[in-house]
Amino acid sequence: MTGEEAVVTTTTEHDATVISLCGEVDEDYAPLLARALARAAASDRPRTVVDLSGTRFVDSSVLHALFDAQRAHTAAGAVLVLAGPLHTAVRRLFDVTGSAHAFRMADSVAAAMTC
Repeated sequence: MTGEEAVVTTTTEHDATVISLCGEVDEDYAPLLARALARAAASDRPRTVVDLSGTRFVDSSVLHALFDAQRAHTAAGAVLVLAGPLHTAVRRLFDVTGSAHAFRMADSVAAAMTC
């Protein structure tokens, strides 16, 4: 962990599961995210939104969890949307790895509910 402690919270809005990340999420906290994403994929809700706007740093373990979740949501017939706005370091991870195209992304949680 490089700084502030990470927090992963799960709420429900309309027919979607919203998983919010706050703080700096690295390999120590990625399993919390992975478990929340797995529960969301197994639920009967058609949409999961991952709110990344509250985190200033994520590492490749988070990206791995998101890829696993993308596969699980696709298999379940559900949609996974990543919501921002993204902080520079988070955006950089997607840009450097070329992985942004693999995810449905929205500028806000509100926008993620309809895209």
